[in-house]
Parts: sequence; structure tokens; C-alpha cells
Amino acid sequence: MAAFIAKQMMGNQLSAVTGGGGEDSGDKEKEEEAERERLEAIKEAEDRRKEKHRKMEEERENMRQEIRDKYNIKKKEEVQEIKEPEPDNPLMRKKKTPEELAREAEEDDQDEFTRLKNTIEAQVNELKSQIESKCVLQ
Repeated sequence: MAAFIAKQMMGNQLSAVTGGGGEDSGDKEKEEEAERERLEAIKEAEDRRKEKHRKMEEERENMRQEIRDKYNIKKKEEVQEIKEPEPDNPLMRKKKTPEELAREAEEDDQDEFTRLKNTIEAQVNELKSQIESKCVLQ
């Protein structure tokens, strides 16, 4: 990897010194080959990292299971909800249709209306009790 970086740095300086007037097709091929090698190296590193983490998690799970066995603890069953997976990027989420937006607005209005109705009913009942307490029928 270090050799690759050194080659890239020196190659750029050499082409600047030699004039670099017109690029040869050989230079383009070398650059393409170098890019392919770089991408392969990145992919290999990523695969090694994933394998390392998989092994670590496997070891951890074995250790957890030993502890569960030692203390007779039952493993919690993971409840998997059948749910549409949300994308990682919130900008890529599914857009709501106008019907869904209208339904949500209606629910919000209904909630506000219900709250208003309940507060008015509470006030009327309070006034009614106050009037009854002041007026005594003989």
C-alpha cells in the first residue's frame, strides 16, 4: 500500500517535470489499473474487517451462552415485528400520499375538537354546580 502511495506521488511529480504535454494511452491504462488495484484493496480490507467483527460477535455470543447456562438464565426471544424497513437515509423515505396527509390532518383536527369539547363540557358542569350551590330550592 505504501509503495502504491509513493508511486502515485512520484508519478504526479514526474509527469509535471517532463512536461506532461499529451497523455499516452499507456498512462491511462496504468491509471485505470492502479484504480482497479486500489478498489480491490479497499474491498479486501472491508471483507477482512467484516470477518473480524463476525468472529468477535460469535465469541461474545458463546460467552453469553456460557453465562446463561451457568446461572440458568433463559435467552430472551427477540420479537420480530413485520414492518416495512425504513431506509437509512430519511430523505429517501416513502412519500406520503395526499390521502394519507388528509387523514392525518383530519385526525389532528378531530383530536383538537375532542379536547375543546371536553374542556367546554367541564366548564359547563362546573358552572352548573356553582349555580346549584347558590340557588337553594325551598
